[in-house]
Amino acid sequence: MILEQVPVRDGGALPGPLLTEVTGLYASNREFFALSGDFPDPEHITEEQVAKALADELARPTAEVLLARSEGRLVGLVITLGQHPNPEDPDPWIGLLLVDASLHRTGIGRALAGLVEDRFRTAGREAVRLAILQDNDQAGWFWTNLDYELIGYAEDLELRRPCVLMRKELNGQPEQGS
Repeated sequence: MILEQVPVRDGGALPGPLLTEVTGLYASNREFFALSGDFPDPEHITEEQVAKALADELARPTAEVLLARSEGRLVGLVITLGQHPNPEDPDPWIGLLLVDASLHRTGIGRALAGLVEDRFRTAGREAVRLAILQDNDQAGWFWTNLDYELIGYAEDLELRRPCVLMRKELNGQPEQGS
């Protein structure tokens, strides 16, 4: 699997074919977006909505949108923050990890999380954090099985949804084969 930073045009726009591809990835995850409320109609996620969501993410100074490809196919996307808006928080964050829904439970999510952890580890970061929606049991199971530990509860900064905060220490060398 290859992890690459999203190429953005002036003004934060993605090239048209890439936006279509990324929109397909978002649309495949209807169940998650029905839970999150990020889009008004998770059954009909549009390119314009995805473009705005990505532009909003990329407007943050330390945000990155990373694409995961396997055999040329877009299989996942990760949004990271190198620094949380709270300056007292020393850890980078995983803001979103999406895997094409047709590939759930195939190990791609685990491999993608490992690649992101390795990027942070290589950059000298000691831990990584994330927040999952409190009602997202599948995400809780997924991250717990990747050794993320519950560190608290809070509301997300934008939509005030109840979230579970998790953290993982990034000890040692990057994992081989992630």
